[in-house]
Amino acid sequence: MKISSFGAPVALFAAAALTLSACAANETANPGTGTSGSAAAGGTLAGKGASSMSAAQQKWIADYQSAHPGVTINYSPDGSGAGREAFTSGAVQYAGSDRPFKDEEMGAGKFAKCTAESNALNLPVYVSPIAVIFNVEGVDSLKLNADTVAGIFAGAITKWNDPKIVATNPDAKLPDANITAVHRSDDSGTTNNFTDYLAQAAPTVWTQPAADTFPAAFGGEAAKGTSAVVDAVTTGTNTIGYADASAAGKLGHAELKVGDAWLKPTAEASAKIVDESTVLPGRGEHDLALKLNRLSKDAYPAVLVSYALVCQTYKDAKDAELVKGFIGYAASTEGQKAAQTAAGSAPLSEAMAAKVKASIDSIK
Repeated sequence: MKISSFGAPVALFAAAALTLSACAANETANPGTGTSGSAAAGGTLAGKGASSMSAAQQKWIADYQSAHPGVTINYSPDGSGAGREAFTSGAVQYAGSDRPFKDEEMGAGKFAKCTAESNALNLPVYVSPIAVIFNVEGVDSLKLNADTVAGIFAGAITKWNDPKIVATNPDAKLPDANITAVHRSDDSGTTNNFTDYLAQAAPTVWTQPAADTFPAAFGGEAAKGTSAVVDAVTTGTNTIGYADASAAGKLGHAELKVGDAWLKPTAEASAKIVDESTVLPGRGEHDLALKLNRLSKDAYPAVLVSYALVCQTYKDAKDAELVKGFIGYAASTEGQKAAQTAAGSAPLSEAMAAKVKASIDSIK
């Protein structure tokens, strides 16, 4: 599926909605201002990647194209791995990924749209909680600590009335039924973030490192893409899975144990983790790939950070202009507010937003 707001009734609706809401002071993002770099006068921008931020990408695209009708933007939410591959090969000018490029994937001359001397930049633009979603007969709320979540997805806890689940949910009517744990089948940044949480918070139970691909040895039911995981949990019985909270719909969201508290997957509880994390060592001056701290005492730990993957220097100056305009809007205060409204994401803090802006300004 390609997300575009051109050539469809949706475009007219989005433009009309923006025109109407612009009459109310400061209620709508203005993608014509507040961006890094200059807005492109016209051209086509192609992106591919994380399905987790589809709602945010749709909103950014609709806003930006309405303000810049000469620009066409297409984003295919085919998964983080597909996005990284497409950007590396030069099939798209930017990618969305729920993890940054690894050190071994980085390097000058590796990216077809970039100059031979240029590396890629990993720029955080979207922060959202990963919800542990469930559909269990007779159960409306669920509290799970990290060891229990890890045990369920590792296949070590197989019944809903397992003593470990009962211990944190004494008043719930947990059925004597098998657990169906649903995971992503594709190369997924959401899986990477989720397994990173399990590896950091429950290392004695989850013995595998963080990975884009869910460990096949743990079994469970596999589904391709965020929407397919949500569908499988929704249509199944006594199911559990993980997905960007913005896509989880009306499914139950488990509360996760953090210190002595139980936290729900809210934007507010997720935002703190980014500012408590560090930039990966050895990266370039303008690269903002983060090592997330999942052990914070006051932040929701199962968080994904989605990155815009771009060139430091593009071969085509027009590509640079288009990327700086659009990604600049996405990372701006206005763009972050738009994503929060559309997807329930957590806006970048002022400090992080300033760093991202400086990185976008450096693109050539």
